[in-house]
Amino acid sequence: MKIASKTVKGVLAAGADYLAERNIEQPRLICELLTSRLMKCKRLELYLKYDTVLSDKVIEAMRRGVKRVGDGEPIQYVTGQAEFMGHVFKADKRALIPRPETETLVTQVLECEPLWKCGKPVIVDVGTGSGCIVVSLALSKPDALYIGLDISEQAITLARENAVALGVAEKVAFSCSELADAVEPGTLSAIVANPPYISSADCEKLPLNVRGHEPRLALDGGPDGLAVIEAVVQDSVIALKPGGFLFLEIGEPVQAKTVPALLGEAGFQDVRVARDLAGRDRVIVGRLG
Repeated sequence: MKIASKTVKGVLAAGADYLAERNIEQPRLICELLTSRLMKCKRLELYLKYDTVLSDKVIEAMRRGVKRVGDGEPIQYVTGQAEFMGHVFKADKRALIPRPETETLVTQVLECEPLWKCGKPVIVDVGTGSGCIVVSLALSKPDALYIGLDISEQAITLARENAVALGVAEKVAFSCSELADAVEPGTLSAIVANPPYISSADCEKLPLNVRGHEPRLALDGGPDGLAVIEAVVQDSVIALKPGGFLFLEIGEPVQAKTVPALLGEAGFQDVRVARDLAGRDRVIVGRLG
């Protein structure tokens, strides 16, 4: 990365040019995220610091970060953080990166009025990963009981770290286990999950920054992308109270038809599909009859 000027403006321009040459999407935004992280300021504050001369140490760190992104590593892993539901979460290779579309899943839970009218609901996040879903719920609705489950011990460790950093460690219990092994039958008010939903074949076609860096366990949903979803639905029938809710994130367009059918066959009622901000079918909601 050739830098003509050591000012913030010059470093941003040089970094963006380097990434653009390597066909990295949103090169300017990525460089702003890197620079603001190194300068310990908000991204928008950079526009007030254009003429600030950066130290050689910061410039060298910027070079390393830009090269890592240019080589295909996600920007969130380079900066070590990702924003989700207005909160900053620690992000690294132990878990899937929190994504904006998953905020729709959290919003659907928060807006489910019957769930919050049933006293103190017991809510389990299956496949909690970084903990972004269950921690965000605990921050918004602290008067519920929360459990985060994952079969990856590394992910559970990361989720605990995020719960501690965001001040809800005492409100969320984490366990490295399957849903069926972690809770008693008929005890849960709601189950929320962003399960692996990409087919094994399509996993091989994912962009390098996803395929080469994020955990395959959190992406691969089996031959048809439904293996984990089907298991969660079946386990939910046993774990939920009558009238309990299941919230599932989906990704493949066809799943907007196949997953509601699965819920209907399993005894769920009032099944509906919610769209994300991009207008894509993203969340399936059902109530156990």
